Amino acid sequence: MKWKRNLVLIFMLLAGVIVGSLIAGATAGIPFLSWLSYGNSVGLSVDNPMVLDLAVLQLAFGFQFSINVAQIICVILAICMYKGLVNKL
Repeated sequence: MKWKRNLVLIFMLLAGVIVGSLIAGATAGIPFLSWLSYGNSVGLSVDNPMVLDLAVLQLAFGFQFSINVAQIICVILAICMYKGLVNKL
């Protein structure tokens, strides 16, 4: 039963991130809603990754995490919806 709740939580969080990203992309060009697309990126650049060359093997490391206001709002809404939904499971 606990794995079912965890799976629902992960699904809700991923849905919140995806919907938030879609909302941010859709409202980026609208002047009074452009604040929803304000965000920042953190991490090692994916375009120019850190490369470890061992002559036989080359490894490239890159990780980038970006978040915006719409994603934060949608994740908070997803958590609130999860709290209401978990009582019914």
